[in-house]
Amino acid sequence: MLHDPHFDPIAFHLGPLAVHWYGLMYLFGLMLAWCLARYRMKTQPWFPIKKTDTLSDLLFYAAMGVILGGRIGYMLFYAFPDFIHQPWIIFEVWDGGMSFHGGLIGVCLALFFFARKEKIAYFLLMDNIAPLVPIGLALGRLGNFINGELWGRVTNSPIGMIFPTGGPLPRYPSQLFELSLEGLLLFILLWTISLKKRRPALISAIFLIGYASARFFVEFFREPDPQLGYLAFGWLTMGQVLCIPMFLLGFFLLFWKTREKNSPT
Repeated sequence: MLHDPHFDPIAFHLGPLAVHWYGLMYLFGLMLAWCLARYRMKTQPWFPIKKTDTLSDLLFYAAMGVILGGRIGYMLFYAFPDFIHQPWIIFEVWDGGMSFHGGLIGVCLALFFFARKEKIAYFLLMDNIAPLVPIGLALGRLGNFINGELWGRVTNSPIGMIFPTGGPLPRYPSQLFELSLEGLLLFILLWTISLKKRRPALISAIFLIGYASARFFVEFFREPDPQLGYLAFGWLTMGQVLCIPMFLLGFFLLFWKTREKNSPT
């Protein structure tokens, strides 16, 4: 059995303010995405952004999409009854509650408006941004692990771990599964594929299919959200339900958009 390292979720204090590792992971993810985007801007002539100021604007749009979309998505997908009766809880971000799928929708919408403002082809922008996303996902799952949250289902396997907030029985460290699959593995795959010009929407399609597949698989090891439980069949979770349209959209882009007679991007 693995041993929980018992990380302190608070990184440091600024006077009365406690700065949590989870919040810092969002900051680190955006900073690393900015550094990787700058590298691509300097080394890849097809990268659609040519100025540092424009790149900074892009990261601002993306950050707003992540935060607003993630919070609204959580309220709609995971806490809708509470939200209907107490709509002000959407502002109570200190109580946690962010949805990846909501954040993804938020980023897609934010970058749509950014692309229109900068007169950049939408999928050209998305294909160049998609490889930067998984590293942020990996850091987010590391933040979940440090917080001792979103742990897995009870297991007798040797990779089980007893989490202080998860009761006395060992559980799968599903945060680390997601870190490895949705984060590191997907990052390596997308970064490698994007080193050469590709047809429009190909990389976006691979991102959608890759994330949806990894998340759907890991949900079999992850404890379902207590307020929802299993939605059907004794195993289907909300995370899996939300991955299905993502998976289908990825295949739609793969077999339709990438066959258009456009030049590679």
